[in-house]
Amino acid sequence: MEQSTTRPLRIPYGKQNWEEVRLNGYYYVDKTRFIPEIEQSNDYFFFIRPRRFGKSLLLNMLMQYYDVKKRDLFDRLFGDLWIGSHPTEERNRYLVLGLNFSAITGGLEDYQLRLNEYCNEQFKRFAEYYADLLPASALADLRETHDAALQLKTLTNLCYSVGRKMYLFIDEYDHFTNTILADAGTERSYKTETHGTSAYRRFFNMVKDGTGTCISRLFVTGVSPVTMDDLTSGFNIATNYTTDSTFNAMVGFSEQEVRQMLDCFRRHHPFRHTTDELIDIMKPWYDNYCFSDECLDEPPMYNSDMVLYFLSCYLKKGQLPKQMLDQNIRTDYNKLRMLIRKDRGFEHNASIIQHIVETGQINARLVDSFPSEDIPKQDNFVSLLYYFGLLTIAGRYRGGSVTLRIPNQVVREQMYGYLMQTYRENDLSADEQLRKRLMDDMAYDGEWHPYFEFIAQAIGRYSSNRDKAKGEAYVHGFTLSLTCLTDLYLPVSELDTGAKRHYSDAPAGGYADIYLQPMLDTYPDIAHSYVLELKYVPGTASDAEVEQARQQARGQLLRYEQAVAVQRTLGHTALHRLVLVWRGVELAVAEEL
Repeated sequence: MEQSTTRPLRIPYGKQNWEEVRLNGYYYVDKTRFIPEIEQSNDYFFFIRPRRFGKSLLLNMLMQYYDVKKRDLFDRLFGDLWIGSHPTEERNRYLVLGLNFSAITGGLEDYQLRLNEYCNEQFKRFAEYYADLLPASALADLRETHDAALQLKTLTNLCYSVGRKMYLFIDEYDHFTNTILADAGTERSYKTETHGTSAYRRFFNMVKDGTGTCISRLFVTGVSPVTMDDLTSGFNIATNYTTDSTFNAMVGFSEQEVRQMLDCFRRHHPFRHTTDELIDIMKPWYDNYCFSDECLDEPPMYNSDMVLYFLSCYLKKGQLPKQMLDQNIRTDYNKLRMLIRKDRGFEHNASIIQHIVETGQINARLVDSFPSEDIPKQDNFVSLLYYFGLLTIAGRYRGGSVTLRIPNQVVREQMYGYLMQTYRENDLSADEQLRKRLMDDMAYDGEWHPYFEFIAQAIGRYSSNRDKAKGEAYVHGFTLSLTCLTDLYLPVSELDTGAKRHYSDAPAGGYADIYLQPMLDTYPDIAHSYVLELKYVPGTASDAEVEQARQQARGQLLRYEQAVAVQRTLGHTALHRLVLVWRGVELAVAEEL
């Protein structure tokens, strides 16, 4: 639903307070149509989405919709939205308690103290806000203990004593888990906080206990199911709707919603690009998320935070952002580097991340719950990549499995970064300053050969220092990571240009054909662009086998050069068609057609 206004609207980038968004002139993509669907689901609702995808604003919107004390504000907050014309009987009927566990700082050693401090303050605010609806003794009763779990029990008993129903919202319930698991030294201690009589476990036991008195509805969000599994025996009441097709588009933006937003802001701001041009620029970076295999034929979703970041930069300066990746998102993804430690196959040339970077996809069965110690199992690890937003559902595979792919360039940059970090931790590294200078020479001077010699030398040094079998995944993964980790080009694979999401019972082709599309909107002085065809033959291959790979690469390059995406985005740049054939760790062929 597009908002109608004669005044310029503001961009709600980083906003999580629904009332502020609605009363202070911010644009809002209407998601209120999902309210009846939520009500018709299990009263205890569990929902996972990646970081910075709009979960917190969704929860705050729901909190204000159900808050009994916001009844007089209903028309101002919801009147012109979908739910304003279709209100449910449940609106404004609850005492609403909202908890955001990302606000709990500190480490494992003082987690109980920080949990108590945060909850004590939130419960105090709740009692003050609903003072006219609760017993007069509410604040005094809460002060009898500082234990968060016991205070919650007190609060639910108070609500129950006056016949009031509570709607409990818990945002980022797994913040504790992700913080602890990111620290290798505390993984074992993590178990003590999710098992036995730990403060965290006791708190969720008390939530469950409260559902027997006044907690009528519960909405829990996070980015992974790991914590919920570890709490299962003490908290097994919520239904996981993460992959339910009904809620595939509940957060994030569809392309139609992005277009409506662009058209709305265009009426009040000078745009240097058409809506179609801006969509073409944003789409490869921010689009292509699918959270249910039943929605493969529906339009994919954009990351809402990334879109708002882009538009905020565009309106502020009247030009495209120099960095397509929001620094806040980069920081959040950096917190996931614990995935490197969990990717234990790397030492045996079977890294899952390496495989995904090289082939662009992986087949796995999505697992909706698993304990922390089982993360390294392949299906669990791949599922975790999906929950974190590093993979998206791209098709159905055999036996109930799905095909998952890297959704876009923002995520691909992070995956390349994770892979490079893994290489560095395994003694395969490269001089980053020299690499960037050589990449500049490629982009502005057309001097491409030194860049790939640089890569070959790095792999050669690694080969001489480590007694380990080096396979195609190592060579291609390292080459792709170094080549594609750049701001100057948008790496476009054959998979990106030649195939949409589809149902498949066979793996797609390789990820070796790469078009380095020049980022001319950001760097208009780039003079050279590249199409690369990478081939690999074993270190024992004969010269004839190398020649055969070379000829195959040449033929594929001629075909790939004609791709519409290449012809449409070359601009004024000179296109170089490069054949790179690796024989083991030796760059046997590096030539330009």
